[in-house]
Amino acid sequence: MQPERPVTLAAIAGAHGVAGEVRLKLFGEGVATLKRHLQRDGAFNAGRLTLTALRDDGKGGAIARFAQCADRNAAEALRGTALTVPRSSLPPLAEGEYYHADLIGLPAVSDEGAPLGTCVAVDNFGAGDVLEVRRPDGKSFMVPMRAEAVPEWNAERLVIAAVWAQD
Repeated sequence: MQPERPVTLAAIAGAHGVAGEVRLKLFGEGVATLKRHLQRDGAFNAGRLTLTALRDDGKGGAIARFAQCADRNAAEALRGTALTVPRSSLPPLAEGEYYHADLIGLPAVSDEGAPLGTCVAVDNFGAGDVLEVRRPDGKSFMVPMRAEAVPEWNAERLVIAAVWAQD
């Protein structure tokens, strides 16, 4: 884990209305995650954006207002901006918990010790997290983030049961 590596919590999807509000696509656990940062210091992207208001949009996203954004043109100019915080600002985790950002980029090895590739994504299609591992040849495979498939992980590597990594 790199404590100061930026972690993306949301991205600005576009303007909302004419008064400078923006629509957010959320990557965390919802509006509550962003609200915790608003209560802490309200700053994203190394202090360049100051969140002043935030509400749930009722569709899985959020509507936000930033101090630096006064009208629709300013809001549109922010489209595509990722809202990041330093990894060190996230709450500590309990045993067995992880942040997706901590898994992405980790090398993966089989439980037999064979190198498998690198974790390039963590997705959740509704039944739990799924890791995407890219092999050195460029091909990828997916494995559920469950104890029988990924019996061990730490800040150095992921260990994947060999049966889940077969071609």
